Amino acid sequence: MGSLLIPSLGIRLHSFLPVLPRNILRLSHNTISRRLKVGGINTFCTKDIHKVAATKRKAVKSDFTTKERPVFPKSVFAAGTARRTAELLQKKNVVSNTKEPLDDVKKRYVTNVPDHPLSPAEWKTMKGNSERPDRFEVGMMLRMLGAGADINIAKSLLTYVAVDTGTVPYELLLKYLTFCVNGGHWAEMYDVYDIMKSQFRTLDTGACSLLIKGFSKTERWREALVLLENINKTITPSSRNYADTIGAAVQHSSSGTAWTLYSQLLDKSVSPTLDIWKHLFEGGIADHDHDEKLLSLLQHMRDNQMYPDEPLANVIRKWFECRPGQKWTGGVCIVTPSGVCRNCSSELESIELTEEDYADLKNSVMKNVIEGKDVFKKTTPEELESFKHFVSKRPPFDVVIDGLNVANVTAKGNQSETLLAVVSEFSQQGLSILVLGRKHMLNSTQSWKRHHMNQIQQKAHCFFTANISEDDPFLLYATLNSGNHCNFVSRDLMRDHKACLPDGRTRRLFFKWQRGHQLVLSSIVPGRKVRLQKIQSYDTIIQTNTNTWHIPYDEEGVERCTYEVPQKWLCLTDQTDK
Repeated sequence: MGSLLIPSLGIRLHSFLPVLPRNILRLSHNTISRRLKVGGINTFCTKDIHKVAATKRKAVKSDFTTKERPVFPKSVFAAGTARRTAELLQKKNVVSNTKEPLDDVKKRYVTNVPDHPLSPAEWKTMKGNSERPDRFEVGMMLRMLGAGADINIAKSLLTYVAVDTGTVPYELLLKYLTFCVNGGHWAEMYDVYDIMKSQFRTLDTGACSLLIKGFSKTERWREALVLLENINKTITPSSRNYADTIGAAVQHSSSGTAWTLYSQLLDKSVSPTLDIWKHLFEGGIADHDHDEKLLSLLQHMRDNQMYPDEPLANVIRKWFECRPGQKWTGGVCIVTPSGVCRNCSSELESIELTEEDYADLKNSVMKNVIEGKDVFKKTTPEELESFKHFVSKRPPFDVVIDGLNVANVTAKGNQSETLLAVVSEFSQQGLSILVLGRKHMLNSTQSWKRHHMNQIQQKAHCFFTANISEDDPFLLYATLNSGNHCNFVSRDLMRDHKACLPDGRTRRLFFKWQRGHQLVLSSIVPGRKVRLQKIQSYDTIIQTNTNTWHIPYDEEGVERCTYEVPQKWLCLTDQTDK
């Protein structure tokens, strides 16, 4: 415990620490808790769908054997599309930015951190010159954390506080503990732990979580299990607590302990993280007693449409390749637009729903979205019944167009011309078309020219709702009612409607159906060409057959929204019998 000795006095720090009341413990816990929260899709032109330009992309550094792959314009559902779109819009908006650059803020934030340990007198002078002397010590410790300062500077601050006040406040001690754990200063962490055990009968959750994180990275990792059990007596431990302890068990070749902790996590309904699964697969590389459980993890990811990140995908590949008695090989693969893996020639699962799944989805959407409690806030029972009657008197549609949504793709003043161009493209293909619009579109204006609207009504069935009505429920009803062959055209991602569905399985079916049936305008030049993002023919989900696994995963550095799917694939093939 010499690491926390006060140099000038030769006295141990804990001699200055009184027993603190419970209310301070709770306050400190809240404070420290706040601190800790510290493939191939192409577009096509409906007039020239066979012209696809393929170029080579520079291989991305990865643990996998990388291959060159063609570059296709990304679908609205492709990982990273939303981020790129937001960045593009931000660049286009020429707005004066008066905010201070983040780097300058960070630089200013850490400028007051000393570059060497100070004496108590120097700290006292610095505190006297600060803007908030009452929060000086805690604020300085936070700045040291942000700056990655030397731990001896932090020790000198604690020495000053102990000398000046005769004690070290619990909040400051927790900040110092954070400093020790984040910086890997294990000897200092052990000292703080010993001090806390001697002064307090129990530790708050924040302190326990910090200590679990720290002890899990040391040879004293089993003490993290004791701390985990202490938390478990009062509240449910967090997934981060389990990730730390499971990782420690695996690191010290105790796979049995790791799986026991994982079972405990599931029993408490704690959602496992990708880090936890990564630790378990890492343990499986050396210990194959739990191979069936690891395969069940992959099945769980498939059933819940979950995707590993790139580090986890790398570990999964290594686990497959070291399975005894089998000869698995793995690497990044290219999936063609038709859904064929170029590595093993396997055909991936279709994006189309089975008849049973389609029927389940249709019934759920009709019940929860079309006839749900909130639908009449956006329409009226009479209007909805009128639309149902309208649909029943017509043959099934091949494509349903959200007229207002499509028309607003181009600049204001050309809406009717834009909508006419899209309708004309589908009409030339001999498709049965339904255009959903609003009644104001029938008023002859600069944006909605009467002769354009007349032509649209000649080429397609049209239904115009009241101007205040929401047309998405009508679009979903018409599309689903027409059958599994029917597609719809809209830029709306239907997230609110998906959220109305009652359970995870139905929401996943809706998302799969949406990706297989939603056409999104890529670009349009009225009178010349209409380009639509092509619907992906295969499902982006973990899948397997007799001797292959195909695993979509999130590429490092690519930010994926919840309505997007990964574009990179891991192909694993079993060469045992070859």
